[in-house]
Amino acid sequence: MASQNRNPEIRKDAVNNRWVIFSPARSRRPFDFKSKANPNPNNQSECPFCIGHEHDCAPEIFRVPPDPSSASWQIRVIQNLYPALSRDVAPPNSSAPNSTGDVAISGFGYHDVVIESPVHSVHLADLDPVGVGEVVLAYKKRIDQLRCHDSIKYIQVFKNHGASAGASMSHSHSQIMALPVVPPSVSARLDSMKQHFDQTGRCSLCDIRSNDLLIDESAHFISIVPFAATFPFEIWIVPVDHSSHFHDIDGAKATDLGGLLKLMLRKISLQLSNPPFNFMIHTSPLKDTSPAQLPYAHWFLQIVPQLTGTGGFEMGTGCQINPVFPEDAAKVLREVCIPG
Repeated sequence: MASQNRNPEIRKDAVNNRWVIFSPARSRRPFDFKSKANPNPNNQSECPFCIGHEHDCAPEIFRVPPDPSSASWQIRVIQNLYPALSRDVAPPNSSAPNSTGDVAISGFGYHDVVIESPVHSVHLADLDPVGVGEVVLAYKKRIDQLRCHDSIKYIQVFKNHGASAGASMSHSHSQIMALPVVPPSVSARLDSMKQHFDQTGRCSLCDIRSNDLLIDESAHFISIVPFAATFPFEIWIVPVDHSSHFHDIDGAKATDLGGLLKLMLRKISLQLSNPPFNFMIHTSPLKDTSPAQLPYAHWFLQIVPQLTGTGGFEMGTGCQINPVFPEDAAKVLREVCIPG
């Protein structure tokens, strides 16, 4: 790769306010960044997410199409059978520290699962753009339900694909967690974006227009490798029009996002041999709707192929080492040819 002949570089991520080291001495050619292990093996006969096994799951919240009496469905949103948070405990009254400075509140919250297809062998990237868009709209619908609760401050949508990416079930699914607190990384991201806005008068994500970092674009979104990508072949899908909250997405934009998300997942699957991956939707806290907040907060979807591990340096400093320069990763992904 071109990065093998470049000197090391330390870049600052203006969105998350963190440093990333790009080290050509640790760089390997793109075909070396391939999955060394397949995702969880299929076991359809025992899978509770498959059609016909609905009784093996936790309670259903809603389905698409919305007919609970029908034996067929396209998407199901259910409670997580092993939730990290409990919807059955009282919401916290406050988060004030005790006499030692420690803080503990009730583990109130919501933890749901979005089953993306009734068929065990069908993954998200196998759906057509409209189908992926329907999954996106299921996220929106559930967020709209959850944000009615005054105690919920932040909602995280995420997907784990493959065992090493944290998926315990091989049937394609994603998850939604609604929290009574705003996580520190979210606050740090928004603080960093506000600092950029205060200094420049512009949104840091609206500013992204580098052809060297661009992978592809659609009517309403662009896909890029970020300037200071934390991970090799990391991808961000960013709305072209400024938008602070993911849940403001409409049907047309959801289908458009579905097409670009499908394309990016197919590209990393072909280029990197179907690696384990995570994707996360980074949005704004639910209560941040004042005019002063909106100009600098811009939501985006982050895709992270799981290709490298985290060592002591990264854990000790919070500074990641990425062996692939973003411009080189973007060029490789641009040139991946999708068959048919």
